[in-house]
Amino acid sequence: MTRIIQITEHGGPEVLQPATIHLPAPGPGEIRIGQTAVGVNYHDVYVRSGLYRTLALPGVPGIEAVGVVEACGPGVTGFVPGDRIAYVNAQYGCYVQARNLPAALAVKLPDAISDAGAAASFMKALTVCMLIRRVRHLEAGETVLVHAAAGGVGQLLTSWASHLGAHVIGTAGSEEKSVIARAHGASDVILYKQEDVAVRVMEITGGEGVAAAYDAVGADTFQGSLASLAFEGHLVFYGQASGPVDAFASAMLAGKSLSITRPIIFHYTRTRAMLEEMAAACFEAFEKGIIKPIIPLELPLEEAARAHEVLEARQSPGGIVLIP
Repeated sequence: MTRIIQITEHGGPEVLQPATIHLPAPGPGEIRIGQTAVGVNYHDVYVRSGLYRTLALPGVPGIEAVGVVEACGPGVTGFVPGDRIAYVNAQYGCYVQARNLPAALAVKLPDAISDAGAAASFMKALTVCMLIRRVRHLEAGETVLVHAAAGGVGQLLTSWASHLGAHVIGTAGSEEKSVIARAHGASDVILYKQEDVAVRVMEITGGEGVAAAYDAVGADTFQGSLASLAFEGHLVFYGQASGPVDAFASAMLAGKSLSITRPIIFHYTRTRAMLEEMAAACFEAFEKGIIKPIIPLELPLEEAARAHEVLEARQSPGGIVLIP
């Protein structure tokens, strides 16, 4: 038997309920993992609330975790019991004590990264790698806008972008969060609750705007992000924490020859080779200190509902993990 957190209906954090299920032996190509830390992401909130109808109910949410290989099914190579691994899984099922997983989704963890740090940071690091190396190759000297620069992805994105020589303008919701953004490399921070983001961007850039805006907030920031772009600017719209963006006319991009992308991390790790290449780049960035693992809030698996409450209240230190 293994402990799980499941949802039987969409709704608020209270729909996250503990249960137990039987766990069979791993099948062909699978590894059995005893999980040590489970990452909590805004994607999980979308799934729980019903904004994303991508998990059949009843179902177990969660898209990333860290653990130790306990057993290998027939045909598995490259892993042995005792290996520490991390994984991201578009098919969900991570809010569990133990599980079977296709071995092709797992990557071995370097010893220097803790279980909790990896569970809070691995998918975020993959996302940042996707944003600045795949979706749009970030160049030294460019000025970019990073929304929620004190958040989990925001911290890593700001650090990596500034290391590459970009001038990062971050947004934050408070003076305390602006300190975090600056500590991770933001040259300027806009307090979005007090200031008009697009107006301040134009003031900072002398009216030119930014080469790229990285926006995971969505409805509340979309128009401001577009207004902050320079000619040939690129809006990288990779999340919707404040809700989905309304339909818009493509003609609104024509004024400055703007472009928009809506990347999904699973599309950029869809093959084993793609996953290994991106994971290697992330682990190298951690090893060199370009980015640092997030120190998360740790909660017991059974407190998944509280984890969602903290995340939605924007009180997370940048990452939250559940400990089975």
